[in-house]
Amino acid sequence: MDTPVETIWMQLNTPLERFIRRRLPDPQAADDVLQEVYLKIHTHVQTLRDEDRLQAWVYQIARNAVYDYYRAQRPADEISDTLPDPNSLDVTDDITERLAASVRAMIELLPEGYREALLLTEYEGLTQKELAQRLGISLSGAKSRVQRGRKMLHDMLLACCHFEFDRLGKVIDYYPHCACCSEGGCRV
Repeated sequence: MDTPVETIWMQLNTPLERFIRRRLPDPQAADDVLQEVYLKIHTHVQTLRDEDRLQAWVYQIARNAVYDYYRAQRPADEISDTLPDPNSLDVTDDITERLAASVRAMIELLPEGYREALLLTEYEGLTQKELAQRLGISLSGAKSRVQRGRKMLHDMLLACCHFEFDRLGKVIDYYPHCACCSEGGCRV
């Protein structure tokens, strides 16, 4: 590209300065970011292939510089020199504990084949292949029983309570919304 930085400055300085000042609370920080933008323009102007995209290119540099400013302002969390022993951490989850007994009780209400499939795989740790061998059924039949049992259990839980999940899908809270639920958790 043949456009000198001085020409870019003459065309875009005032609107670019306003753009940055609207995004940063401190005028001195805005001036510093503006100078960084011009430095990046100066060092990378030869990489611009299409002069028609000059303004968009310059504003993208400015946006990135503003993001960089805010990233640098975030406090860094310091890592302690002494980390706790993972074995000493309490990994039990109160909500999971409260729901565990109710889930087991709900499994007991499932039809025999589905109840047996879930108890053997979820509580006794059998693989679906081992389940098929123990029950004398095909692997696809075992998989089907486990999946259908899980679906029935899922539907029972949703009929009993409203669940709230975190972004990773872990239950963080639940609220009973039927007579089968009491203050202490789901009761079947």
